[in-house]
Amino acid sequence: MAKPLIQLFDPDTVEQIMQEAYELLLDPGVNIQNLNCLKMLAENGVTVNYENFQAKFPEIISRAALQLAPAGFSLYNFEGEGTIHFGSDQVYFSPGSSALTVLDQDSQQIRPGLTDDLVSLIKAVESLEDLDAQSTAIVCSDVPQEIADLYRLYLALIYSSKPIITGSFRINTLKLMEELLEVSCRSKSRLRDQPRAIFDICPISPLTWGETAAQNLLDCSRSGIPMQIVPMPMAGGTSPVTLAGTVVQHTAECLSGVIISQLASPGTRVVWGAAPAILDLRTGSTALGAGNSWLLGIAYAQIGRALNLPTQSFMGISDAKMLDAQAGLESSSSILAACAGINMITGAGMLAQINCQSLDKLAFDAEVIRLAKIISQGFPPFQSPLGLDLIRDVGSGGDYLSHPHTRDWYRVANHFPSPIIDRRSPQDWLKNGGLSSQQQSRLRVKELIKNYPGSRLDDAAQKELHQITARAARAAGMDSLPKLPL
Repeated sequence: MAKPLIQLFDPDTVEQIMQEAYELLLDPGVNIQNLNCLKMLAENGVTVNYENFQAKFPEIISRAALQLAPAGFSLYNFEGEGTIHFGSDQVYFSPGSSALTVLDQDSQQIRPGLTDDLVSLIKAVESLEDLDAQSTAIVCSDVPQEIADLYRLYLALIYSSKPIITGSFRINTLKLMEELLEVSCRSKSRLRDQPRAIFDICPISPLTWGETAAQNLLDCSRSGIPMQIVPMPMAGGTSPVTLAGTVVQHTAECLSGVIISQLASPGTRVVWGAAPAILDLRTGSTALGAGNSWLLGIAYAQIGRALNLPTQSFMGISDAKMLDAQAGLESSSSILAACAGINMITGAGMLAQINCQSLDKLAFDAEVIRLAKIISQGFPPFQSPLGLDLIRDVGSGGDYLSHPHTRDWYRVANHFPSPIIDRRSPQDWLKNGGLSSQQQSRLRVKELIKNYPGSRLDDAAQKELHQITARAARAAGMDSLPKLPL
């Protein structure tokens, strides 16, 4: 049976979107606030105005560069196994990244994130089978912000064996993060051939690359580090209020990142990413859980697939401030994202307009993700004939429960959620405590952290990672790193 695939545009509309994006890349072009990047582009035939930092990409150069990007590649776990295959028809999930705050499990108040919060999240993700990758999900306020990106990757490498989605918001940090990855991969060549991590790199809407992001594009391309280009045009704020107009702008912004990466180093592994959002003009806030944001995410992915590129999108995010009915509703966008064929769906655990991580929601989202994977795979395996022989065997008024076929196929045909999803009778539910899904999620998190299997890194590698990170901390004015949980 075919898998479901949601698409919003016919081929002619896709072609029109791409053509308008090519025209935007030429006029007005893209503002690139990095002289190294502008120089590289000028050497490759792009028209550059150094005075106003503007680059104008001729369509012939844009199309040629785009053809150099690989249609697919893999990310690897600690054991060197390729577990995430970008560009395939598989769908993968990871936590939302770079949240500045967390929802405290005990007080249910939003507060700044700490080292212990990120370690707990990494341990929980390590034990959740349906989360395929880690992310550097929480910015830790107990270390200097000069080393925040480096420190988050350090913790992920210590505590996790899964592939990692990360990123750098500082020019000087990326080289040190590469050093950490080399230690984890045990060699520079393995870091390139079997990448453990992928970096998110974000342009500024509309049509701008800041100095740091542009330099990261160059450095990752030349180091062989895979990248997700993640524009976040906000419909009605930093892009047209009409969704189709925002899709055109997103296409131009994402194309510019892909093209820069290929001109810097042909064959660079790159993902067509997105953080779909609209501006809620009533509140002035960014709405990532809105239905129109869901449509944008699906549309962006369709354009990426049309260009034969792997895809990523932030989805499953809620604008709620706690794990409540709103959070449950908005988290269900993960199901649509999976049915849209997006390779990497990022956002598990995220609340409050992408600013807050919640371990309770992370556990809840794992249940949504399991449903998303099941639905996106289509019907489970079946026999032929479909049911004729079985139904005849049971006969009119018969009993399927005691039939051997039910015993043999029950686990194939059914999905078994964790206790977060309660299917008992009201009487049994009350007899067992009458817990809400939020309360069950909290218990589930404690169980996941308790069952954390431990770090796979040997003592020597952990020591080397610590030395690199501690050296950076001292340079930022911190005498010693926070003590890590066991």
